[in-house]
Amino acid sequence: MLDRLDHALRRHPHHPAVLTTTTRTGAIRVRATRGDLAELADAYAAALHARGLATGDTIGVAVRPGPRALAVLLAADRLGLRAAVLDPGAGPDVLRARLALARPDLVLADATAQAVAGWARPLARRVRLALPDLDELGPVATLGPRLPGCAAPLDLTAPRTALPARPDDDGDAVVVFTSGTTARPRAVVHTRSSLAAGMRAVTELVAPRPGRPVLGGTFFVLVPSLAQGAPVALPARRPRTLARQLARLRPQATYLTPPQLRAALGAGAFFTGGVWTGSAPASAELLTRVKRAGAAEAWGVYALTELFPAAAVEQAEKAAFTGVGDIVGTPLPGVEARCDTGGELLLSGAAARHRYLGEDPDPWVRTGDRARIDAGRIVLEGRSKDMVLRGAENIYPGLYEPALHIPGVELALLVGVPAPDGDERLAALVQPRPGTDPSALRGALAAPLSRMGTAHPDAVLFTDIPLAGRSRKPDRAAAARKAAALLAGRGTGGVR
Repeated sequence: MLDRLDHALRRHPHHPAVLTTTTRTGAIRVRATRGDLAELADAYAAALHARGLATGDTIGVAVRPGPRALAVLLAADRLGLRAAVLDPGAGPDVLRARLALARPDLVLADATAQAVAGWARPLARRVRLALPDLDELGPVATLGPRLPGCAAPLDLTAPRTALPARPDDDGDAVVVFTSGTTARPRAVVHTRSSLAAGMRAVTELVAPRPGRPVLGGTFFVLVPSLAQGAPVALPARRPRTLARQLARLRPQATYLTPPQLRAALGAGAFFTGGVWTGSAPASAELLTRVKRAGAAEAWGVYALTELFPAAAVEQAEKAAFTGVGDIVGTPLPGVEARCDTGGELLLSGAAARHRYLGEDPDPWVRTGDRARIDAGRIVLEGRSKDMVLRGAENIYPGLYEPALHIPGVELALLVGVPAPDGDERLAALVQPRPGTDPSALRGALAAPLSRMGTAHPDAVLFTDIPLAGRSRKPDRAAAARKAAALLAGRGTGGVR
């Protein structure tokens, strides 16, 4: 797929490739043409080759999403390099451990990442960004504008005539760190073939058409869209600007995380074409709100770093589902799904990661999700590790949380709170949508709560739900601590 994109960029070099929003009015400008991307990828490939990097070597990438990051990945693919993605939000100790496992031959960083690791570290801590001194991780080169204190720039004047032939074997393409500890970090390794299979699946699912813009900032949005001839707009960060951006662009397809969707809806956004969301649970209520705001289709995508995408469900099917649990749709073509004897969902397919770094290959991805297969569709029943033990009852929150996402509810979680007798109390944290009357919402929740049987919560807490990570998923550990504080009378929020 990256090879195909490389050729596609050169066919219409003057056409826009990456769009961005420059002002609070949502005004759009061309950040990079297709020719700009191809030229930058060529320059990066030549520079990396001139530094002695060759097939199988590893580069660390600490570059914000956008043209430079995409060009780096195109250059790495051209040379057969492996790209290890750095996350500034992981913390310096975790990053040291992760990069000790990946052992990069060169770290590529933009000025922002180096500022976070250096002179701007105190400021960066306020927004929970932290990097160790990058030169601790290996040799460093700067991409883009260089600020005082940054490493020397990557030499973009290197000759391009001596590049080796493009590797034709199926080597490692990217390393993405997902979990683990500082003592034992864990990283997903995708090969060029598994990465290509995932991007082909996205292309078939979304079917972007040439010319009309697509809104989304992830690698799995950029590559298929650009390969099909569609320019990509990077989503604005401010909700009101994002709403204006959507109004001006009228994109054929939009990919936003559930928190981004909720923020955009709160700012009065109007959607066009198809809307796709994933990276965190998307309720039927959220997808329904998106369609009411103009979207022709609203899809929830079930995906993991290990296999993207795995399944998808459109709003109409999700809203019509009356069973217990969270329906995430039929496995996409080429994806095989089954449950083991303990109820954990296992996935396999061409787009599945090859292995975890430092471990043997395994064709089956253990998702950590409890699930069942219902008429060929995957229905999630909660994370295995999120089980709450109350009395002698095993309660899986994912079985019951979808029923709490009624109109007026922004987010809802079920968490366990340790009790003095060693048992757990079950608390429902409910975050109302802005402007919702708490009394009316409490009455509306009575019906779904009454159907929860032995999983009926001991307390219902009206409060904001903590979020974490780049995708802003609900943070269950922080939510459990907050519930404990509220129940002990040390916090604020409505308690029933």
